[in-house]
Amino acid sequence: MNNLISRVIKEIKPLDEEAMGAARNRQNELTKPRGSLGLLEELSIRIAGIRGGMVSSFEHKAVIVMAADHGVVNSGVCLYPQEVTRQMVFNFLDGGAGINVLSRLAGARVVVVDMGVAGGFEPRPDLICKAVGSGTGDMAQGPAMTRQQTLDSIQAGIEVVEGEISRGLDLVATGEMGIGNTTASSAICAAVTGEPVETVTGYGAGLGDEQLAHKVAVIKKALELNDPDPGDPIDVLSKVGGFEIGGLTGVMLGAAAHRIPVVLDGFISGAAALLAAGLEPGMKDYFIAAHLSAESGHGILLKYLGLSPVLNLGMRLGEGTGAALGMAVVEAAVEMLAGMATFAEAGVSRNKRESLS
Repeated sequence: MNNLISRVIKEIKPLDEEAMGAARNRQNELTKPRGSLGLLEELSIRIAGIRGGMVSSFEHKAVIVMAADHGVVNSGVCLYPQEVTRQMVFNFLDGGAGINVLSRLAGARVVVVDMGVAGGFEPRPDLICKAVGSGTGDMAQGPAMTRQQTLDSIQAGIEVVEGEISRGLDLVATGEMGIGNTTASSAICAAVTGEPVETVTGYGAGLGDEQLAHKVAVIKKALELNDPDPGDPIDVLSKVGGFEIGGLTGVMLGAAAHRIPVVLDGFISGAAALLAAGLEPGMKDYFIAAHLSAESGHGILLKYLGLSPVLNLGMRLGEGTGAALGMAVVEAAVEMLAGMATFAEAGVSRNKRESLS
């Protein structure tokens, strides 16, 4: 572990119980039956604990989209060629991808990061270059990356989110792009949770049954060959992970160290969340699961983390699209707490209040 990562982990503090108590008391006084807003009430209370006090809105939102390539593509686990990762990064930068549309709707900026896309990019002001390498190695033939590359990827994620914090950031969502990254995420999920590979591996970007069976076989081979230690998140990431997954792990740790809620997207973000929580169990309190992905392993890892998804739309696009939608629910939660009148403020009598219960 390097100094930056160790420092950031130490800076992650428990939720503020006093702030949560104040938020809970206000929720109980709002002009509604107690508990009638369901998950919105729970979210508003937990966000108060994260932020250290009640907030009425989020003024500086960002979706951080990290991109990298995976050597396991060479083992035939994907329908799409590796070049699509690079092509999609250009689409993000040009504003034409799904995440661009939904981020505009959410009022969030899109931050695009090259964590290791094959072919690389010419320097441009709208792209952050943190490339650890030109894609990972094929985990079916050996470790995906060295331990140093693994630490470098996590550090890069911390540096990216700290840079965004310096620009103004109070709510962050995680997104990614990388052909082959559902394979890496399935391997991480199986290694950490102990669930069978068949259970946590899905169809990814449109695989058929025979192709899925091959994908499962490749992941089993990678896990047997590399033997990642489930008690060591750095080892798991280095053996069967990806540069963008490491980067997202760093984003999550860095955000939590600054008491910023982390809105998780789908399966790949979830894999990074498993690793971040392995490094610091208190991270779980900072996660908001935006949605339940159609990928079979996603629900398993959310249950492992103790998280309930806010939305269930059958989505599996990635990029941070589900997280961008989830941001709207998060905002609704805090605005209802801050903006709705209490019984006292509204002049509603106690008898009337009790009739609503």
